[in-house]
Amino acid sequence: MSEEMMECPHCGTRHKKRTEEEKKALLLRLKKAEGQIRGIEKMVDSDMYCPDILIQVSAVTSALNSFNKELLAAHIRSCVAEDIRAGQDGSIDELVKVLQKLMK
Repeated sequence: MSEEMMECPHCGTRHKKRTEEEKKALLLRLKKAEGQIRGIEKMVDSDMYCPDILIQVSAVTSALNSFNKELLAAHIRSCVAEDIRAGQDGSIDELVKVLQKLMK
C-alpha cells in the first residue's frame, strides 16, 4: 500500500492523502451539485413543470459525472500507478470493478 493510501488499524477503512488543491477542487464540485439539488427540491415544492425539473436533474447528473471523472483520474494517476510500479496488481482488479459499477 502506497504511503498516500493508509488503512485505519482500528476499523480497516482506507484513506487517501490528498493535497489541499485536490480537496478544494473536489469539494467545490460537490458543493455545486449540492446547491443544484437544493434548487430541485424548491422546484418540486413549488410544483414546477416536470420538464424543467428534469433538465435540472440532468445538470446535477452532469456535475456528479464531472466529479467522478476528476476523482477517477486522480486515483489512476496516483494510487493505481504507484501500486503497479510497486508490483501490486490488485489495484487493477479494483479499478475494473469500480469502472463496471460506474458504467451501469
